Amino acid sequence: MIKIPRGTQDILPQESAKWRYIENKLDELMKLYNYKEIRTPIFESTDLFARGVGDSTDVVQKEMYTFKDKGDRSITLRPEGTAAVVRSYIENKMQGEPNQPIKLYYNGPMFRYERKQKGRYRQFNQFGVEAIGAENPSIDAEVLAMVMHIYESFGLKHLKLVINSIGDQASRKEYNEALMKHFEPVIDTFCNDCQSRLHTNPMRILDCKIDRDKEAVKHAPRITDYLNDESKAYYEAVKHHLDQLDINYVEDPNLVRGLDYYTHTAFELMMDNPNYDGAITTLCGGGRYNGLLELLDGPKQTGIGFALSIERLLLALEEEDIELNVDEDFDLFVVTMGKKAEQYSVKLLNDLRKHGVKADKDYLNRKIKGQMKQADRLNAKYTIVIGDQELDNNKIDVKEMSTGETKTIQLDEVVSFFNKEKENKKWVKEQHTVV
Repeated sequence: MIKIPRGTQDILPQESAKWRYIENKLDELMKLYNYKEIRTPIFESTDLFARGVGDSTDVVQKEMYTFKDKGDRSITLRPEGTAAVVRSYIENKMQGEPNQPIKLYYNGPMFRYERKQKGRYRQFNQFGVEAIGAENPSIDAEVLAMVMHIYESFGLKHLKLVINSIGDQASRKEYNEALMKHFEPVIDTFCNDCQSRLHTNPMRILDCKIDRDKEAVKHAPRITDYLNDESKAYYEAVKHHLDQLDINYVEDPNLVRGLDYYTHTAFELMMDNPNYDGAITTLCGGGRYNGLLELLDGPKQTGIGFALSIERLLLALEEEDIELNVDEDFDLFVVTMGKKAEQYSVKLLNDLRKHGVKADKDYLNRKIKGQMKQADRLNAKYTIVIGDQELDNNKIDVKEMSTGETKTIQLDEVVSFFNKEKENKKWVKEQHTVV
C-alpha cells in the first residue's frame, strides 16, 4: 500500500468543512481592511528565496524543497509567502497603481522540510497579508490590530501579542557589532549554526532553538538600547497607537523573527494558556521589511505583513474547546421505490440542482428504512418518497424531518416548491441580517 508522504496530511471532508469556514471568514475580514487577494505560483526561482528570505536562515540552509527542472533551472517549492508577493509587486509594477499602499493577502500551501510534530507539517497552509508602499506607524498598528481581530473573531481568548523593534539598517549595524563582541568569547559553546552566523547575521543567534536558554543569550545586548532617534520615535508611535486601540502587548527585546528582511516592527502572537503544554506556542508572526524590495531589484518601497498557519489556528481552537459552526444544511433527500421511481428521480434531481437545491438520492438499492437513515445522516431538511402510486397520481408528500410534518403537493411542482422555500429562507436571512 502506498502511504502519504511524511509530514503531510489528508484533510478529509469532515475537516475540510472547518477549513472552508475559516477561509471564508478570513476573506470576509479582509474586505473590512480593504485587502485584495493575490495568488502566486507554488514554485519559484530558488534565487528568489535565497535572496529574499536570506542565505543564513534555517529556511534556506536546511528546509527548502529544491530541484532542477528540465531546463536545468533551480526551482524551489515556496517555503513562505512574502518573497513571492514582493516579486509579483515588482514584476507587475504595482508601485504605479493609483491606489496606494498596495494591500494584498494570500492563502495557500507552503513547503518546508521540517521535523514533523503536532501543528507542524512539511506541507502547511499559510494565510498572510502584505501592505506595501507606506512607512507609517499607523499601518503597523493596523496590521497588529488585524492580527488580534482575526484570532478574537474565532472566539480565542488566551492570546499574547509580543512586539519588538529591530531598528533600521543604521541601528542594526551598531547592534550587530555589539552582539559579535558579546558572543565571541563563548561562541565555541554554541551550536554549529550559531557559530557560522556570528559574523554574518549575529541577531539570528538570539532566535536559535537550541541555544536560546543560554546565559549569554539571556544577557545579550538589547536592540532597543541601540535604536537611533528615528527608530525609537517610530517604535514609540506604534506603541502609542496600540495603547489607543486598547491592544495589550508584551515587549521582548530578543524577538528578531527568523527571516533576514525584517526592519523596525517585529511581532509574534502566542498561545497564552497556562495549562497548555504543547510544543507549538507561536500562532502567527510578521514585521516590517524596508529593504526587501530593493534586495530583489525593486523600487525603494517599504512593506509590512504577517503570516499565520491555519493548522495552528485549528490547534488553538481545539485547545480552547471552541467548536466552529460548520453544520452544513441539506435540502432534500429523494427516497425511491421501484425501477420507474428510480428513473424519474434522476431527472428530478438534475432539475432541482440546477435551481440551487441541495439534493441527493439512494444509489445502492436500499430499502426505505435504509434510505431514511441516509437522509438523517445527511441532515436533510426534507424527504420525499416516490413510488408507483406517486407517479400515477402525480402527488407527493414532502416531509419536514425535524417536525415530522408533511405537506402534499403535485409531483411535477416539486422544483417550484423548493424554489419558493429557498426564496423564503433567503428573505428571512436578509431580514435577520438587517436586524
